[in-house]
Amino acid sequence: MHSPSLPNRSIEMYGSVIDSDQLERLRSLAESLPDVRVLHVNSTATGGGVAELLRSIVPVCDDLGVQTDWVVMDATDEFFEVTKAIHNGLQGDRSPLTESMKSTYRAVTERNAAEIEDVYDLVVIHDPQPLGMLERLEETMPNATYVWRCHIDITDPSEEYLAFVSGYTSRVDHAIVSRSAYEANVEAPKTSVVHPSIDPLTKKNRSIDEETIETERDRMDPLSFDAPLVTQVSRFDPWKDQFGTLEAFHRAREHVTGLQLALAGGMAGDDPEGLEIYEQVAEAAADDPDVHVLTDLPDTRVNVLQRGSDVVVQKSLREGFGLVVSEALWKRTPVVGSNVGGIPLQVEHGQNGYLVEPDDVQGVADHLVTLLEDEDRRTAFGSNGRAHVRDHFLLPRQLADLFGVFVTVLERDS
Repeated sequence: MHSPSLPNRSIEMYGSVIDSDQLERLRSLAESLPDVRVLHVNSTATGGGVAELLRSIVPVCDDLGVQTDWVVMDATDEFFEVTKAIHNGLQGDRSPLTESMKSTYRAVTERNAAEIEDVYDLVVIHDPQPLGMLERLEETMPNATYVWRCHIDITDPSEEYLAFVSGYTSRVDHAIVSRSAYEANVEAPKTSVVHPSIDPLTKKNRSIDEETIETERDRMDPLSFDAPLVTQVSRFDPWKDQFGTLEAFHRAREHVTGLQLALAGGMAGDDPEGLEIYEQVAEAAADDPDVHVLTDLPDTRVNVLQRGSDVVVQKSLREGFGLVVSEALWKRTPVVGSNVGGIPLQVEHGQNGYLVEPDDVQGVADHLVTLLEDEDRRTAFGSNGRAHVRDHFLLPRQLADLFGVFVTVLERDS
């Protein structure tokens, strides 16, 4: 286990994006958690939404007086192949779960659990990867309260994988999911819904000066920001369906002269499929000079790309929440997204973007053409998107919701 480095964050730094009532609510909830030590555990410090959330949440918790630590698992490629299979199984893949896979999972999680020596009042375990640590942690911290935070889409899980994970989740005190539709498949004593959020202060989301914008644009040459541009930003993952986005782009380009597509994504440290999918996407796009496959861009460059795009697409087949949608909307860029997971919570159809069914390639293409041919509509959708994210999907709101859950579960356990 290791502790990632953290940025400087204080709740006062969010004064421009939250009102005084929200700030007071946060402070009041924090005061309801006196002398509480909280530990967050996940599987990677880079490349995923969970890591991005924790990198901001943990220092703000400390600033509010809630002592909070974050540790990340140390694991082998073999372990991450198993946990990616578990992730895929919970999202609907029906590949077998073997005894060898279970053995690998147990060995690595137990070894990591043995490295945690401090004692905490509340332990938050993120996603399936660290769940196997639970039994050992219960031995060393028998008085702690355990919360499982599930960030993935579990509306249609493989029964085999769900049963394996439920053997652990049934032992936690509480579970948190990102959408109410996921609660039915979580076996835990109690569940709560907390929508994720973006941090408007990170390099990926904060305002950028014109000189930086021009510099970062030049670094993305031959991509042009003077021609129509559609972008999808997501991990290279089979559930993100970059191939469907590519097909929708080809259909839209028949109606929009000079249209370009950027497929940008990073490699999460706990996702062994990423490189394989990236290579497949790059090969599929290799003969088209208007398609730009970009990987591991610095956060500032992603920010510039999302701001400079005319439309952002998120054509996921499954999606736990999809914070890249709020990232784009925050930058006043309309989104065409699949009607799955947390995307319809963020995209208001006909107001800040459009929703389509996940297999509707033609629907994506049609909505792209509609937006690309109507600048006034794009501008109105962009303004609506910014306001929607400000009201619902910024970090202080999520933190208040989390504190509310923590207060409830600790009071119940006491």
